[in-house]
Amino acid sequence: MYHELTPGDIKKMREEIEYRKLVVRPKALEEVKTARAHGDLSENFEYHAAKKVKNQNESRIRYLERMINNAKIIEDTSAQDEVGINNTVTVEFLDEGSVETFRIVTTVRGNSLENLISNESPLGKALLGKKEGQTAHVRIDGTADYDVKILKLEKTTDEEGDKLREF
Repeated sequence: MYHELTPGDIKKMREEIEYRKLVVRPKALEEVKTARAHGDLSENFEYHAAKKVKNQNESRIRYLERMINNAKIIEDTSAQDEVGINNTVTVEFLDEGSVETFRIVTTVRGNSLENLISNESPLGKALLGKKEGQTAHVRIDGTADYDVKILKLEKTTDEEGDKLREF
């Protein structure tokens, strides 16, 4: 399986990998070495904690490298008047009358608590390619659906500070 990633996503992932290899890895290895010197490893909590941190860092590096290797690169550009990746959209949920603002991002940066919704989510899919003033029909797993009206579309760029999601 692959994830759809933008060139900006790949760049951020490579930066994180480099940081983890050049900064976090040496520090973690030093902490393991220091804790190992404290004696009996079977009862050495510091040693086990240091090994856990080291292993988590290595796991994250492998995860990011796998994501890059299996990525499908997609462009984050869209027509000036159409919803695309990295755009901020204000929508009205027509059934409820409530208004929400979301930013469409790729799955590695999706975070619903911060209103960053994935382009692969039902709402993200429905909004992509739509224009201000249009209504989008959102279908959820064949059992539920709803309509949203696009009230406002703001073009934003990939460089506006959202970070990769930790897994």
